[in-house]
Amino acid sequence: MKKFSMRRRQPLAALVVLLLALPGTGALYVTFAPTSEARADRTAQSLAIEEGRELYTVGCASCHGTGGQGTTDGPSLVGVGAAAVDFQVGTGRMPAQQPGPQVPEKRNIYSQAEIDQLAAYVASLGPGPDVPTEEQYSPEGADIAAGGDLFRTNCAQCHNFIGKGGALTHGKYAPSLEGVAPKFIYEAMLTGPQNMPSFPDSTLTQQNKKDIIAYLNEVNGDDTVSPGGMELGGLGPVPEGLFGWIFGLGGLIAAAVWVAARTAKARRS
Repeated sequence: MKKFSMRRRQPLAALVVLLLALPGTGALYVTFAPTSEARADRTAQSLAIEEGRELYTVGCASCHGTGGQGTTDGPSLVGVGAAAVDFQVGTGRMPAQQPGPQVPEKRNIYSQAEIDQLAAYVASLGPGPDVPTEEQYSPEGADIAAGGDLFRTNCAQCHNFIGKGGALTHGKYAPSLEGVAPKFIYEAMLTGPQNMPSFPDSTLTQQNKKDIIAYLNEVNGDDTVSPGGMELGGLGPVPEGLFGWIFGLGGLIAAAVWVAARTAKARRS
C-alpha cells in the first residue's frame, strides 16, 4: 500500500492518468454526442418553430391569444397538435372569415411550407397528434367492405351513408366528404374538428381509418355506378320518398284523370 502511494506521488503519475482519461472521454463523446444530422434536424425544427411563431402572431393570435391560450373568440391551441393545424389551415377553415356556428371550408391562403411552420409552432405549445404520413392515410391495400361497415356505424348518422353530408342543429352541419383529400379525412378522424368527435387510434385504429378512406374513395369515385339506379344525390330515404310521392303518386293521379276523361268522352259520344 505504501509502495502504491509513493508511485502516485511521482510527477509522471498525473500525466499518465490524463493520457488514459483523454481517449476514454473522447470515446464516450463519440458514443453519446448527437450526430451532425441530428443537430441539423434540431436546428431546422427550431427555425420552423420561430417562423411559425411569426406567422401565428400575424394570422392567429388575435383570436387564439399570443401564446395559444385561447380567448373568447377562439379556443386554446395548447395540445391540439400539428395534425389539427394541418387540417384547419390546409382546408382554408382557418383563419376564419367571421364568427359563426361553424367555420366553412374555403380557399387556402398559406403555402404547405407555411402550414408546416405553423404546425411546428403549435405542436411546441403542448403534445398532440402529429401530421399523418402518406403510408398511414393511403387507401392502398385497405378493406373497402370493412370501411363501409365502420363508416355506417360511426359516421353515417351525420355525414350520410356515402358521405354527402347533412344538417345538424343550431346552424351546424356535417360537410360533404366527396373529393376531400385522404390526408384531411384521416386528420379529421384523428383530431375531431368543430362538431365532430375525435377517433384516436384507441377507438379507430390506423387500419380502420385507412378502410374508411378506401370506402369513401370507392363510393364517391368518378366511375362509381349506383347499384340501385338513379341515386338522387345519395341523400338517403327523404329525397327518395319525396321523389316517389311527387312523381310516382303524381303519375298515378294523372293516369286516373286521363282515364276518367276518356271514359266521360266515350259516354257522350
